[in-house]
Amino acid sequence: MKLRFTKMHGLGNDFVVFDGVTQTVALTPAQCRRIADRHFGVGCDQILLVEKPARADVDFRYRIFNADGGEVEQCGNGARCFVRFVHDHGLTDKTAIRVETAAGVIEPELLPNGQVKVNMGAPRFAPADIPFQADAEALAYPLEVGRHTIEIAVVSMGNPHAVLRVNDLDTAPVDILGPAIESHQRFPQRANAGFMQVLTPHDIRLRVYERGAGETLACGTGACAAAVAGIRQGWLASPVSVHTRGGDLVIEWAGAGEPVFMTGPAETVFEGELEL
Repeated sequence: MKLRFTKMHGLGNDFVVFDGVTQTVALTPAQCRRIADRHFGVGCDQILLVEKPARADVDFRYRIFNADGGEVEQCGNGARCFVRFVHDHGLTDKTAIRVETAAGVIEPELLPNGQVKVNMGAPRFAPADIPFQADAEALAYPLEVGRHTIEIAVVSMGNPHAVLRVNDLDTAPVDILGPAIESHQRFPQRANAGFMQVLTPHDIRLRVYERGAGETLACGTGACAAAVAGIRQGWLASPVSVHTRGGDLVIEWAGAGEPVFMTGPAETVFEGELEL
């Protein structure tokens, strides 16, 4: 079976995107792992699948598979690539679309300057919604990792996030704490671990160890979660510029119950065809 694909990235967070509207795409976890492999496949952090909608009030359905083959609920950088993909490939002439995901409906919009703005929906904080094991909702929680106790905020942006504030992002033990937080027993569906350094009330640096993908150059939902956590703690104020190793995102959030807006770039790298 031959499949056409597009390699894209959002701030270095890279994707293999398949058009499941004009071709039939059915991938097994093993095939996803092979495609994502940077030595034996195309290479990517996530695989994105564009499909016809299953409901009348949206334009498309959006599925996301991590490099480990597991399907996940949401991907912010992927959402920006999604709207550029369907627009550039003539699947829609709309610059603003409604997209069905496993986490709910998102609304990405291609702006005149080429940037993409996405309504990511309202963040959720109740432990059961993350999901996260805790007796009650709090701004921050102690988390035992090995022989140490760290303090994290937990946020769902349609997928689970733990946010840890650090003094120096360059020396933060992302490679050690990241996988420990990701697979911590208090996160029954694992979690994305964000490490945030506050520069000013409107600027942060961020590194994210993503669930099922490892540390990536950028994480859109991670940027949303970090900005929201910082605003709730009183460290930040909207809008927040999030500086990742792959580039910058702007996050806007008006407060409890309101949606989070993320603005940033999405770029096509190349087109290709592979045989499964």
